[in-house]
Amino acid sequence: MEDFLAKLVHHAQAHGAYLPEVAQFADWALLAMRLLVALIFAWSGVADLLDPKGRAKGLGISAGFTIFIGVAEVAGALGLTFGVLTQYAALGLVLLMLGAIQKKAFVWKTGFWGEKSSGWNYELMLVTQLMVIACFDGGRWVLRP
Repeated sequence: MEDFLAKLVHHAQAHGAYLPEVAQFADWALLAMRLLVALIFAWSGVADLLDPKGRAKGLGISAGFTIFIGVAEVAGALGLTFGVLTQYAALGLVLLMLGAIQKKAFVWKTGFWGEKSSGWNYELMLVTQLMVIACFDGGRWVLRP
């Protein structure tokens, strides 16, 4: 991974980045992103597990499926936090977010920004962050299985 970091800094310098030295903090940035995204999914997953009937009613799905989603969110959050199977955790959470986007955009007909409720821009931002995490396998500071 250090070789990758050196290539990243070199690429930034070679292509005229205004602040190429910022690339040396890529691992810190990935760690911060992983932990923040993990916190968001852990919070949501725990809420699903603590009140599956209430959450299911608000989402228009069954309580059993809400429990499944809650477990998947918590498992994904743990994978991101500890860097275990990081790519699988990130891509699994991408699938959940694509389901949420589908529900908001096509079932509830919520606009990107939302008219009367939250749009699906938040979910799309999480998909983007999760794709970065997956592409870089969470950065240098991950545990391996």
